[in-house]
Amino acid sequence: MTIEQVAQVAHEVNKAYCSAIGDDTQVEWDVAPKWQKDSAIDGVKFHLENPHVSPEQAHAEWARHKRAEGWSYGPEKDVFKKEHPNLAEYKDLSIEQKAKDYFFRQLVRSLAKYIDK
Repeated sequence: MTIEQVAQVAHEVNKAYCSAIGDDTQVEWDVAPKWQKDSAIDGVKFHLENPHVSPEQAHAEWARHKRAEGWSYGPEKDVFKKEHPNLAEYKDLSIEQKAKDYFFRQLVRSLAKYIDK
């Protein structure tokens, strides 16, 4: 298994979770834009390099990465304006949004042993 494959699984799990909570804006990995795939790959790498990171720390790293790419807070996700409602302090996120960080972290931890070295 490659890092990209782990990122793909994480992306698809996130898509399914988003659908379950009423967010149908996520697309399948095969049609996801490059920036979205790169974000998932970077997230997997971050968790592999920092296996004991908390969900809050992972969110802060995701937000740092997004801001470095020109994204800012916005009430709705808008890829053209580069605005995202989760570019907020972790403590201010809903439990549904915080859960994504837990799922991502656990998925990487669970699949890490299968990654080709």
